[in-house]
Amino acid sequence: MFDLDKFVRPNVRLLTPYSSARDDYKGKEGIFLDANENPFGTLNRYPDPYQNELKKVVSRIKGIPAENIFLGNGSDEIIDLSFRIFCNPGTDKALTFTPSYGMYQVSAAVNDIKMITIPLDENFQIDLKSLTPALSDKNLKLILICSPNNPTGNCMNRVTLERIIYRFSGIVLIDEAYIDFADNYSMKDSLGRYPNLIVMQTFSKAYGLASVRVGIAFASEEIVRYFNKVKPPYNISTVNQKTILRRIANRSYFNGQVRKIRSERNRMAVDLKKIRIVKKVWPSDANFLLVKVDDADAIYNYLADNKIIVRNRNSLAKNCLRITIGTKRENDRLLKALKEKEL
Repeated sequence: MFDLDKFVRPNVRLLTPYSSARDDYKGKEGIFLDANENPFGTLNRYPDPYQNELKKVVSRIKGIPAENIFLGNGSDEIIDLSFRIFCNPGTDKALTFTPSYGMYQVSAAVNDIKMITIPLDENFQIDLKSLTPALSDKNLKLILICSPNNPTGNCMNRVTLERIIYRFSGIVLIDEAYIDFADNYSMKDSLGRYPNLIVMQTFSKAYGLASVRVGIAFASEEIVRYFNKVKPPYNISTVNQKTILRRIANRSYFNGQVRKIRSERNRMAVDLKKIRIVKKVWPSDANFLLVKVDDADAIYNYLADNKIIVRNRNSLAKNCLRITIGTKRENDRLLKALKEKEL
């Protein structure tokens, strides 16, 4: 049986969380003289620290009980909390794969956690043989996997993911920021089988709310309780909670945008391959394409000079650019600029 407390830092287990005024009184009506708020204005009250109304809606659209949902100030807060809860600074280790999302290593460094990195194979998939020796390291507490992966765009093999979660005695965090653009099923559907699993999603990508900064973690009730114990009391503003509620109320609008992006992604993959300076376009389950060109630095600078900004990933994948899928007009401008570059 999985014993979560064995993987939680002792100081976190013993931590008495901050108790806010909204923890003491949970009603919505009354004369509020408990939180030292200004009595005047429309945004003068502290937000619901547990985002209960929003969680009910997320629970309904994602098919996960509200008790298994944590909402963070962006996915980055969830990543940081995972390090702070499960990894002892200076002694414990985490593991991720490369190339992948850079914040995993940044957050590990901030928390003084050694990060083990294992290269993905030639198809940007996880090589279980390369991973197996690291799983026996008693100081390895956390594995972070991005699927669909950033910057490669592909989903990781589901059987491989399940084997890792099953074989690893610590915590596995699967980052599904781009899952709404993929055909693959979310790993959140496996939560009931794996008490050591955290599945992370976001409102920043498919929902078009990057500036709102709200990430989602699906996990066991025990893990969610630890997240709530360690997080700042009011980590998501009322304005941001209401903004999300308004957006997700219109599911048809959301679904329409996702269909357009997927359609443009497929068109761009075909059209980019017709351009001579493009050497390879990898298949993508996300809202971007990883594209190999003959000189990534030069082409990045050329596009920037033409006020077309892509992401230069040359340091992670040689001569590769990561191109986000924009509107049809934006995508056409990019294609036109690349065609003109090769003249």
